[in-house]
Amino acid sequence: MHRLPSSANRSLIAGALEQYQALVMRRKSQSVRQESVRFKTQGPIESYGLKRYSTREAAVAAKSKIREKTLTMETLNPQVKAVEYAVRGPIVMKADEIERCLREGGKQPFTEVIKANIGDAHAMGQRPITFLRQVVALCTFPELMDSPSFPEDAKQRAHRILQGCGGTSLGSYSASQGVECIRRDVAAYIEQRDQGVPSDYDNIYLTTGASDGIVSILRMLVSGQGPSRTGVMIPIPQYPLYSAALAEMEAVQVNYYLDEGNCWALDVNELHRAYQAAKEHCLPRVICIINPGNPTGQVQSRKCIEEVLHFAYEENLFVLSDEVYQDNVYASGCQFHSFKKVLYEMGPEYFNSVELASFHSTSKGYTGECGFRGGYMEVLNLDPEVKAQLLKLRSVQLCPPVSGQAAMDVIVNPPQPHEPSFASFQQEKAAVLGELADKAKLTEEILNSVPGIHCNPVQGAMYAFPRLFIPPKAVEQATALGMKPDMLYCLRLLEETGICLVPGSGFGQRDGTYHFRMTILPSKDKLKVLLDKVRDFHIQFLKEYEGTVEAPQQ
Repeated sequence: MHRLPSSANRSLIAGALEQYQALVMRRKSQSVRQESVRFKTQGPIESYGLKRYSTREAAVAAKSKIREKTLTMETLNPQVKAVEYAVRGPIVMKADEIERCLREGGKQPFTEVIKANIGDAHAMGQRPITFLRQVVALCTFPELMDSPSFPEDAKQRAHRILQGCGGTSLGSYSASQGVECIRRDVAAYIEQRDQGVPSDYDNIYLTTGASDGIVSILRMLVSGQGPSRTGVMIPIPQYPLYSAALAEMEAVQVNYYLDEGNCWALDVNELHRAYQAAKEHCLPRVICIINPGNPTGQVQSRKCIEEVLHFAYEENLFVLSDEVYQDNVYASGCQFHSFKKVLYEMGPEYFNSVELASFHSTSKGYTGECGFRGGYMEVLNLDPEVKAQLLKLRSVQLCPPVSGQAAMDVIVNPPQPHEPSFASFQQEKAAVLGELADKAKLTEEILNSVPGIHCNPVQGAMYAFPRLFIPPKAVEQATALGMKPDMLYCLRLLEETGICLVPGSGFGQRDGTYHFRMTILPSKDKLKVLLDKVRDFHIQFLKEYEGTVEAPQQ
């Protein structure tokens, strides 16, 4: 738009003022006629409109009376106050403050803040997968279909997705469950992944990232009061989405501890312990599993998954399987097994009865497309009437972002060997996963070379969760300051080195143990800088607090 010349602006303003003054005069002269059509609940015209707010008396009255706020910390929903989310918590806020200081020319003992607190691949410099961006670009701006710069297989996928959208536009609402052709592609992907285990697209719900689906299922499951309140079993350490959602819903969080001494394996005996203890004050109805693990980076064995599913079958538990890192497996001898496939292989008695919801996302894997907020969930063995209620709950949100649905479609329907984009797609995918595998090994090796730090192998996902030795004097100082010892550690690390990590206490850990979580996503060069700074800081930290330089016991 071109700006009007200033003289034209003045003419328009003058004309508008004249029209407004004429309107006021007409209203005054026609007040009796206007009163005859006014609602009975309304007072005289002088009580409404601009006049009421333009008098000197009204201005004085407004100043003399301060309106109290409706929403205060006292009136705030207490469940909201109970929510904590360490991944974007106080350490990250401090990191943002330091970054602003650096941008404004402030002095720090470092030149940049390296954020390794969150699994945001593109923010860490990972390049987008070309084919995925091509398809989404074509869906967003179909005029590009005529461009020779886009391969035919990308155009075919974009055309198919758009045909499933209202008005053939990505800007239209989709069905609440998601675009049908994309749900069909998800079902086909699951069948291929699980080597022929059947998948019904009617059991697929496209979601705003995996988190949205997880919260939807939890909302369906949480009910009751007092001893009958729903208990939800979650792994410790856990991804803070779970504890945050449970706090907001006033569900009972039932912790089961992963075995750090056994590379964060899941021990079924620990499940029985946690379940029996919880029965004394709640009704455990749900078990959550994150595989591959966040924040711990482990990949659960098939035997372990089978034991969990048998436990859920025996105790009549609903299973939530968070499988967003299913493409991220690096360690030799490790393999991703979907809970659905293992359940199927356990036989029809299990497969036809255990209620299971599994989740995947555009945000992780090799694509790292966090900002699209795409994901899906597959539900099994849901009561038909309950399934109708789930659709109703999803309908309240209208639909997940359709651009995210399109991105999810590319992940489950990538280029095939006979298509023109296959070679470049495979090369980009292998490069991302290969580099992550190298960085997983590098992280483990460097951290384990530091006295007072022990790091289990990063078998999968994109995080390390090393254990720290924190000297007693540092623990005492943290307690005096009213903070957790690993919070003190991470805060000092940030202020002295510019490295932003998340304290292990934000994820849960056994009493008397201390950890931090870090992502392995930074470029290899930057990751090496990060790890070297952590090593130097930790050694100096131990010296400062006169700690014995030793590896933490397992």
